[in-house]
Amino acid sequence: MNAVLLGLYVKLENLVSREEGQDLVEYALVVALIALGAVASMGRLAHAVSSAFGTISTTFGNSL
Repeated sequence: MNAVLLGLYVKLENLVSREEGQDLVEYALVVALIALGAVASMGRLAHAVSSAFGTISTTFGNSL
């Protein structure tokens, strides 16, 4: 029984000490942060584009 528990403990220690998956988690966090910033800025961008097209439409309407 002790040998089995010791084997499980050694495997758990190996999993905890490995750093291979750490890079993937860091990249995922960076991508999530960029996506959050992009989604947050889409509202302002949509409003600015809509305002620009409204101005163009008004200018064309007045010139005709």
